[in-house]
Amino acid sequence: MIELKNVHKSFGKNKVLKGVTVRVENGEVIVILGASGSGKTTLLRCLNFLERADEGELTIHDFHVNFHQATRKDILAVRRRTAFVFQNYNLFLNQTALKNVMEGLVTARKMPKVEAEKIAGAALGKVGLSGKYDAYPHQLSGGQQQRVAIARAIALKPDAILFDEPTSALDPELVGETLNVIKRVVCDENIASIVVTHEMSFASEVASQVFFMDDGVIAEQGTPREIFTRPKEERTKQFLRRILPDTDYQI
Repeated sequence: MIELKNVHKSFGKNKVLKGVTVRVENGEVIVILGASGSGKTTLLRCLNFLERADEGELTIHDFHVNFHQATRKDILAVRRRTAFVFQNYNLFLNQTALKNVMEGLVTARKMPKVEAEKIAGAALGKVGLSGKYDAYPHQLSGGQQQRVAIARAIALKPDAILFDEPTSALDPELVGETLNVIKRVVCDENIASIVVTHEMSFASEVASQVFFMDDGVIAEQGTPREIFTRPKEERTKQFLRRILPDTDYQI
């Protein structure tokens, strides 16, 4: 179980998060929707301490921390329990796919290289890259690079994987391929997942719950069916009308 409670974050006078609370059970997939600037990515980055929230609390199973009071040891503990998949892959350009996946296991987890190589190879196999162990990022397509990043995340066996718009940097023809990998992985691994995305079909097929963020708060939440066919808030309706103009949804 992952729970964020009353998370606030400001950059100077700009209040980006205004008391956000999110709970994700093990195996659940939470999809966060919202316009640019609504606070989606900042929320993910705060959860992983890539940004430090001004206030709020985080619970991961039996581990609990106050964002404002977190020590370096607390931050390390959170990062060992979570994995982040970035929109621009964040691979080491001078390392092969296999070594990119091994890096966190060897460096952060202090795992012997032989064991790390075995786990990394299995993770690459799960994302369909068994034949690409020795390929460098420049030899891979954008979709393949993102799959290496996903393999790196699942190899860590985290309590939660955080996906920040994982298809936004991809060519349109690679989006479906990558989303199918994510869908398969999150279901097979039974890991709590939070996905920031604009891919409505993915949200409707995979999400346990959909959260719509607006102006730094969760404006509405519900099942995909509830959000996409019976949204209650006018701001949610406006967003869906704009992003789904040609659908038959009754908004």
